[in-house]
Amino acid sequence: MLHHGSPKDPEALHIELQYDGETELEASLIKGNHFFLDAEPEGWIIDQDWFDSSPFYLDALNTVADSLRGRSTILPLLQGSLKPQIDYARHERSAQEMAAAGLNDSQVEAVARAYASDLLHLIQGPPGTGKTWMLAHLARLLVADGQRVLVTALTHRAIHNALNKIPDVDEDIPVCKIGENRHTGDLHVPNFDSFDQSHFGDLAGGYVIGATPFALHTQRLANVEFDVVLFDEASQVTLPLAIMGMLAGNKYIFIGDENQLPPVTVFSEQKAAQTSIFAYLAGRGSETMLNITYRLNDVLTDWPSRTFYRNELISSQKAAGRRLQLTHQATRWDFVLDPTSPTVFLDLCHRNTTVRSRREAEIVVELILALLEHEVSPEEIGVVVPYRAQSRLIRSLLRRTIDDESIWTRVVVDTVERMQGQEREVVLVSFATASPAFAAQMADFLFQPQRLNVAVTRSRTKLILVGSHHMLDGNQDDPLYAETFALLRDLINSCLHITLPDGDLT
Repeated sequence: MLHHGSPKDPEALHIELQYDGETELEASLIKGNHFFLDAEPEGWIIDQDWFDSSPFYLDALNTVADSLRGRSTILPLLQGSLKPQIDYARHERSAQEMAAAGLNDSQVEAVARAYASDLLHLIQGPPGTGKTWMLAHLARLLVADGQRVLVTALTHRAIHNALNKIPDVDEDIPVCKIGENRHTGDLHVPNFDSFDQSHFGDLAGGYVIGATPFALHTQRLANVEFDVVLFDEASQVTLPLAIMGMLAGNKYIFIGDENQLPPVTVFSEQKAAQTSIFAYLAGRGSETMLNITYRLNDVLTDWPSRTFYRNELISSQKAAGRRLQLTHQATRWDFVLDPTSPTVFLDLCHRNTTVRSRREAEIVVELILALLEHEVSPEEIGVVVPYRAQSRLIRSLLRRTIDDESIWTRVVVDTVERMQGQEREVVLVSFATASPAFAAQMADFLFQPQRLNVAVTRSRTKLILVGSHHMLDGNQDDPLYAETFALLRDLINSCLHITLPDGDLT
C-alpha cells in the first residue's frame, strides 16, 4: 500500500509488488487513482497491505459440504472412500497416440493414465521432466473429445506457462485466460476479463481456459462448469484452495512434486491449511512419476535422484553428457568453473554471518564476471539465495561492477521461491549464513529439503555452492536438526570441495 502517512487515507494506492529490483520496484495497481502519484510525486510511504482470503475459503468449504458434487465426489475422494477407475481401452488408444507424438515412456504412461481415469490422477514431475509439455498433450486429447478443460494453479506464472505451451502442441485448440489484464505480462494467449467476454460458451466443442481458483468464485467465472480441472504446481496448492478449484469440474488431474516447494505457510491451527493437495493424495496408487530429466546432466541428477526420487530419476541421453562450454581465455576462477566438475562447494570459511554475507556476495560477483569473460550469456547465469537481503547485496555489487546495464540486469539473482520453475546453464547458490546458532534457528527454513532440492536443480551443466562449513558447526546431536544438517552435509559431500580461506586464490 502506498500512502502519505495514513493507511486509511482514501487516496492510498493498493498495489501488487511484481519485482524488487534493489533500486526500483515494479508493481501493478489493484485499487486507487494512479494520477495521485503524478500530482504528489514525493512523500509516499510503502507498507504491507492485507488481503483477506478467508471468505473465498469459507464459501468453498460450505459449498463442498452442501452440494451434490461435494458430497458424492469431492469429499469421498479426499477421504479415500471413492477410488478412481481406469478405462483400459482409452488408456491403450491414448498411449499409442502419445508414443507416436514422441513422448518418453513415463510421459506416455502419465498422459494415458490421466486421460483414462474417470475421476482423479496425480502426476509427479521432478525438475526438468517436461511436465508442461506433457500437460499440453493431455489437454489436446481432452479437447479432442469435446471436453471443457480448466487449467489452474496457485500463481499466474504457472497458469501462463501451461497455457503458452498448448498452442505449440496444436494451434487450433481454443485457449484463453480469464482474469485481470494486469496479470498478463508473460501470457501469450488471449486474456478476457470474464467468461462472457471470451464467447467460449458459444463453442460447440472443447476448449481450455486458465484461471486462478479465486476467479472461479467471482463474477468472472461464476457458475461456469468444466469437465476436467488440471491443477499445475499442485504441490503448492492447499486443500481449501484445491476444493475451490474442484467444485468447478467432475474430474481432477494434479500435476506437481511434493519434493519441491510446499504451500506458503499460513497462520492457522488447521493442518489442512498448510498441507498440499498433492502430498495429501499421494501414495494412494493413482499416480505416475515422470523419470527422465531434460535439464540436469548426469552428475547434477545424481544427488536429487537418490535423495528424493528413489534413484528413479535419470538424465536424458542428450542431457547426460552435457558440460559447461567455456572459451579458451583463462581467468583466475577457472579452478572453480572447470566443466569436468559439474558440482562444486566453494568453502569461504567465514563466520557469524546471518541473512547476508558480503564476502559471499563479492565472490559470487567475481565468478559471474569470469563466466562473462568466458562468453557465457548473462541470461544463462542464475544466483539463488535464501534471503532478499543477500539478493539485494549481490545485485548492488553487480550494478557497481558492471557498467553496462544491459548485461547485469539480465543475470537473475533471486530467492528460491522466485526461481522455482526456472533453469539456467550455470547456477550459483549463496547460503549467506555462516553462524551455527543462526543456522540451527533457521534450519527448518534455510535447509528445508524441498528448498534445497529446488535450489540445486535449476542448473543444466554447472552448480556452484558458495558458503562456509561453519554453518554446520552447531549442535549435531539435537534431534530437531540432526536430519536437516545431515541432508545438507550429504549435498556438500557430493560436490567437489574447494576451500578458499581469507580470499586466498592460491
